[in-house]
Amino acid sequence: MSTATMTSVAERQVVAFRLGNETYAIDISYIHEIIRMKEITFVPHAPHYMRGVINLRGRIVPVMDLSARLGLPAHEETAQSRIIVVEVHGESIGMIVDAVSEVLRLPEDQIEPPTQIAGNESTGYISGLGKINDRLVLLLDVEKVVERE
Repeated sequence: MSTATMTSVAERQVVAFRLGNETYAIDISYIHEIIRMKEITFVPHAPHYMRGVINLRGRIVPVMDLSARLGLPAHEETAQSRIIVVEVHGESIGMIVDAVSEVLRLPEDQIEPPTQIAGNESTGYISGLGKINDRLVLLLDVEKVVERE
């Protein structure tokens, strides 16, 4: 076997999910768990995108509406809606998404830097664009998404 056939391409493992009509993804290393929707307790004076907090096995976890955080149109929760609980710098935070679709392995050579779209503040949260066959997956920079303003 030649060394050319043994060369492996670095890849990134991500969890893909839907927000509206688009597919987004988060690096799997940030994901603590994915849970069904549950009762969310409202917290007064929280930012507009924060839905409140949940009790997750004795831990209080803040939950954000990811669509609102990214400046996307409001959506209705369905039976497919999920809370993706991520772990960033030792803190957990939940993000409401429309549906979790799959775990993907994206070759690094199939990830492009994000394009700059004028006037779209959510592009600051995009770390790259993954190309899978004929579709695009928007890769989120989780650390920027959960940053406090």
